[in-house]
Amino acid sequence: MSIDFEIPPEAKAVRERVRQWVQDECKPAEKALLAGGDYKTILGELRAKARAQGLWCPFIPVEHGGMGLGPLANALVQMELGESYLGALSMNTQGPDDATMMTLLAHGTEYQKEKFLKPLLNGEKRICYSMTEKAAGADATGMQTTAVKDGNENYILNGEKWFSSAASVADIALVMAKTDPDAPRHQRYSTFIVELPNPGYRIIRDIETMAAEGPLSHILGGGHSEIEIKDLVVPAENLLGGEGNGFNMGQHRLAYGRLRHGMHNVAMAQKALDLATAHVVKRETFGKKLKDRQGVQWMLADCASELYMARLMLIHIAYKAEKGMDLRQENSIAKVFLAHMVHKVVDTAIQLHGALGYSMDTPLARWYTHIRSQRLVDGPDEVHRWTVGRNVIKAYERDGTTAAAAGGDII
Repeated sequence: MSIDFEIPPEAKAVRERVRQWVQDECKPAEKALLAGGDYKTILGELRAKARAQGLWCPFIPVEHGGMGLGPLANALVQMELGESYLGALSMNTQGPDDATMMTLLAHGTEYQKEKFLKPLLNGEKRICYSMTEKAAGADATGMQTTAVKDGNENYILNGEKWFSSAASVADIALVMAKTDPDAPRHQRYSTFIVELPNPGYRIIRDIETMAAEGPLSHILGGGHSEIEIKDLVVPAENLLGGEGNGFNMGQHRLAYGRLRHGMHNVAMAQKALDLATAHVVKRETFGKKLKDRQGVQWMLADCASELYMARLMLIHIAYKAEKGMDLRQENSIAKVFLAHMVHKVVDTAIQLHGALGYSMDTPLARWYTHIRSQRLVDGPDEVHRWTVGRNVIKAYERDGTTAAAAGGDII
């Protein structure tokens, strides 16, 4: 029996459609936006075209208005969309909305799906996810925001949130809060749907980061907000997934977000390698083309190797997802690897461009400051490595070998 890496014809076809869409529609729209065009008008026209062509919400089931793509086809699509910063937005598959829509789809009541999910799927509203807190950081079980019942009708939330991505452009927020401090650690938290704007959910500021920022970047992604939650009244019917299920729902949501980041990282790294190669092919120093220098060829080879491993990881994880297999270990391994991969490739591309790469005349410098966050968001490297390492030990103690925790089910 042979090992088959052939992409199914239907997945190839949708990848090609999206690839063409990005080149023909998204990139020209980018140029129009950078030239001073109105964001809402440009994005609205782009989205109308996407929906007319059936390119909308790739991962959402057809019965809910999406394309109904499985994990492999969606991974291929996301890698293409990462070529343009309007790519994901054009098809309503941008983060953090995408993973949050999946949470509502999986756990929402019929009322919640009709009132909150439907306008999100239609692209009429945006949603953010408020879990992270200064007091907790990478340990989500350290959250201090509380939710106390007020009779049977409402919950009253108080606390603070930190780095709530896209909060400043959101119409809805999912807020996680502690409902039972005496429950087991992972069952203390619940998730609430909050309509915005709301006086109890106050954005103190958009946090400045090392990433190159401007008015356009905040419109596109909404920045990362620090939020005060004070006497926030949430109707009981807005409790999502039942009391005590907030943490587990959040981890499931973050699992998809980690993979989406990885898919987009592959697209960015590929573009960076293309830019670097295009530069060394035409650049000459000391009477010799850069492309003919062995050291330069080694640098390109290292980047190609990183991209090859990244693609294999994503394909294998997509395969496991298609089969309904447990992919938590591989997800954590890939999350860390892909974050470092894109950093290494972009950094190498900057080096090969010299001062040009360090300037803002290419996108590389902006990408470089942006991708540093990949080693922090959705769980820092150290937490994932800790988890992976514990699983290595568990596998050995159970099986007498670490293979099960190191991709041993491949061969």
